[in-house]
Amino acid sequence: ASNIKVKYRVYAFEISVRTSFIDESHAFLSSTGVFMYPDGELKSPSTVKIVPFNTWNKVSTGLEPVAGQPFTYTAEDFDILFDSPIEVGNQDVFEFNAAGVKHEVAMYGGGNYDKEKLKVDMAKVVEAATAIYGENPNKHYTFIVHNYAVGGGGLEHLNSTVLGASRNGYAAEKTYKGFLELVAHEYYHLWNVKRLRPIALGPFDYDNENYTTNLWVAEGFTSYYENKIMVRAGFRTPLEIAQTLATGTGNVLNIPGAKVQSAAEASFDAWIKSYRPNENSNNTSISYYVKGEIIGLIMDLEIANTTNGTKSLDDVMSAMYNQYYKKLGRGYTDAEFKTMVEKISGKDFTEFWEKYVNGTGPIDYAKYFAYAGVTVKDENAGKSIPYLGVASKKVEGRIMVTAVSRNSAAWEGGLNVNDEILSINGVPVEAAIELMPVVTTKNVGDALTVRFGRDGFLRELKLTLKANPNVKLVAALDSTASTAQLKVREKVFN
Repeated sequence: ASNIKVKYRVYAFEISVRTSFIDESHAFLSSTGVFMYPDGELKSPSTVKIVPFNTWNKVSTGLEPVAGQPFTYTAEDFDILFDSPIEVGNQDVFEFNAAGVKHEVAMYGGGNYDKEKLKVDMAKVVEAATAIYGENPNKHYTFIVHNYAVGGGGLEHLNSTVLGASRNGYAAEKTYKGFLELVAHEYYHLWNVKRLRPIALGPFDYDNENYTTNLWVAEGFTSYYENKIMVRAGFRTPLEIAQTLATGTGNVLNIPGAKVQSAAEASFDAWIKSYRPNENSNNTSISYYVKGEIIGLIMDLEIANTTNGTKSLDDVMSAMYNQYYKKLGRGYTDAEFKTMVEKISGKDFTEFWEKYVNGTGPIDYAKYFAYAGVTVKDENAGKSIPYLGVASKKVEGRIMVTAVSRNSAAWEGGLNVNDEILSINGVPVEAAIELMPVVTTKNVGDALTVRFGRDGFLRELKLTLKANPNVKLVAALDSTASTAQLKVREKVFN
């Protein structure tokens, strides 16, 4: 037969930015989970005709519309089809132009957003992101925004993105800027990931996992750049992002798993660890988002300092984009990325790579921030703060241990996940928050008698409180910074 028709159904009732969901109000199709492809035909074109429910009248997608055929779209190959989510319903649609590109915003779920304000502010984000690479590769771009009572998260696509947001979070400044940061993050992926990509991430093998050691660049650097874009778009100050990044540095230093797993390993193990966390993950692993963001920061500072403020990570990323996406049309290896950093900076980054990318060395934050005349101090330094090292929550009236930090008092004393805490020093514990007052009124070295239940047995043990090992980093702009430091600050924090 010249034509073969295949009919099938797909279950679609999982709410997230990466999964399909259909109810009476709208349909969201995550294309990789909906469309099949004939084996060996990934390069073949495809046409998609949407038949909306009879009360729906809009389709929003990054796919190319077919002229004269309503709700019909085409993709030149299956990779493009799979990278193009589809929103169907009665979503609120508005448009703005920025960087020479028409942008459509499709809002589902209502909300207290101001369309005119969003047009202006999202355009600023687009312009700031585009300026890093000097060109915008799109003919058109679609933002699909799902507004829920409590929402969040985002997923980048070739010429579109899906964003989750809280429908009543647009009025307050903090949550509104948080939304713009999400826009900045996903939009920056237009270049970093969707075009400039690790060599393993395209062309995709849809039948197997795709492994890379470079997610610290793909995602971590994108997290870093959302901060820079927010400053350049006028929504954050240099001091604000310096503090954000100082806090992020502290988070890396405070995670026990950062001493166990490198950024490269975290990237490679994403399939089995990052998206499958357990109660011990904090002790054995680190997020490539979190660690990669800080690697991006200190790499940026190192490049700017080495070149006397004439070059930055911007130059590396744009050069990589031009070389591997535009010129060679392929992804890059870790070695090629390192080579470009060294070419732009004129410095050997082998020690940097071994310590921060492939190793688990502590971040010398004072040194790196000082390059830009930013002082970062640990407010916990010199303090003897008692620390128990457990996380807990109330489950059906019981206070259950949900995590135990490596080398903490609880760890060394023998508390385990799923233990039910009954009392501390004879005082009943009835709420998870009651653990903190008990600890903070004691001193380092004090003993605690903990009664708890484990596997149906009543048990008791003694813990000796240890000092809190965590840092609390606070950033400040040094008013006496030198001209050289100010040049670095201008490159990195502006």
